[in-house]
Amino acid sequence: MAKARRKSKGSSQMPKGGATVATGRREPDWLVAGLALVGVAITGYLTAGAWLSAAPAFCAEGSGCDLIQQSEWSILLGMPIALWGLLLYALIGLIAWRMPSRLKRWRRLWFLAFIGVSISLYLTAVGWWFLDAFCPWCLLSLATISALLIVVFLRRPATAPGMAWGPWLLRSGGAGLAVVVALHLYSSDLLSLPENPRLAALATHLEESGAQYYGAFWCPSCQRQKRLFGAAKDRLPYVECSPGGRGTPRAQVCVAAGIATYPTWIIHGRRFEEVLQPRELAQLTGFDWDGHGR
Repeated sequence: MAKARRKSKGSSQMPKGGATVATGRREPDWLVAGLALVGVAITGYLTAGAWLSAAPAFCAEGSGCDLIQQSEWSILLGMPIALWGLLLYALIGLIAWRMPSRLKRWRRLWFLAFIGVSISLYLTAVGWWFLDAFCPWCLLSLATISALLIVVFLRRPATAPGMAWGPWLLRSGGAGLAVVVALHLYSSDLLSLPENPRLAALATHLEESGAQYYGAFWCPSCQRQKRLFGAAKDRLPYVECSPGGRGTPRAQVCVAAGIATYPTWIIHGRRFEEVLQPRELAQLTGFDWDGHGR
């Protein structure tokens, strides 16, 4: 009887054919974890460069990469956008390494990778549309997160996604669209505050005093100059010098004025090739800064 019990106990650990029974702990998905580590390396390098104010390799001054790294889309909630990418890749890597449930792990990996692809595609599109530029590091990150999504899709378990594909893709697409819309609203003027009366009055005064502000729509420094005026930026005496985009001939009015750097202010015959603070502009044009309310 005791022999039968020992035999029965042994058979529960060594089934027919000598195969070892799974213990419930699943092996990490090393391929996904490895790709996530590549993403961490890319975004970590870009984050360090942003914090140290050091241009990444292959991002010469004035290049498309440099324009994108300095643009308003490179910052999210006061932090480098690359840092948020680093956190996303790190979370994907952690799930691929630690989460034991195969279906649950797959669904979370798919969701995060899909969100990452959506964000990368959006940032690539706005860089091309608004700045007429591409960033090789951004494209490398896009390739990495896209490879992650493809690998996750190809390695899905037989029960995935745990529901019909139609509702699952609709849910994923809706989440990706919601994130992209939120990013766009944050980076655009659609949610900007009403005009600051003082800044609006200053911008109007600049126009009336004959000051001229020359710039280009793809110039990050020009974007910073405009952001200093908030919703009143449209009142600035702005002259677009590159209507055809980066690398095209300058507008004739800018050639006649000898504009070579953006932004350039010409105030009472004096030339300022830099971003000027509103208070500086007020002093240079005789605007009563303290006499106007906030």
